[in-house]
Amino acid sequence: MARETSVVTPERFQQGFSYGDYIDQIKVNKARFEEFYKFQVKPEDAKDLKELASRPNGPAKMLVLGEDWCGDVIRGMPMLARVADAAGLEMSIFPRDEHHDIMNEFLKNGEWMSIPVAVFYTKDHEYIGHWIERPAQADQERGQIALDIQQEFPEADEEKVRSETRSRTQAKQPGWQQASIKEMRKIIADKLGTS
Repeated sequence: MARETSVVTPERFQQGFSYGDYIDQIKVNKARFEEFYKFQVKPEDAKDLKELASRPNGPAKMLVLGEDWCGDVIRGMPMLARVADAAGLEMSIFPRDEHHDIMNEFLKNGEWMSIPVAVFYTKDHEYIGHWIERPAQADQERGQIALDIQQEFPEADEEKVRSETRSRTQAKQPGWQQASIKEMRKIIADKLGTS
């Protein structure tokens, strides 16, 4: 949970990367980021996001923490960029490993440095809420994928398991992206009292 006195001041927020600048400077997985950036927010979701953003205390800014080597970031950050575009939010990206002071405010379950993290603020930089890593649906389905692979390939080496896992999680990604948007909308709507 975010602290009462955050290290993310309005001035600090402005120091992050735009999505384009972040992609320009990453070292690995650029092609995978570009592939996931093909994602489009559904028109009905875009409408709902814009409506939430239009409210007096609605979101105007999104801070994102991530790293280019993380699979959840590779899949999630492009979707977050599309959400920011659809809602008209200013997006500011910070590499997690260079900004532990920010990350420490948004630890998963109060202890894990899970990424990506999306933090929503009003235009006056009031904290609204944050979303971490992946939707609950993905956690459930990833567990089932791991069990299925273990049963289907009991003697598989680590490379085979990794390849199968990547293939199966990639196939689930469109549904996970939609579930992520639903979770973020709920976080914002609950805070605004509109859910």
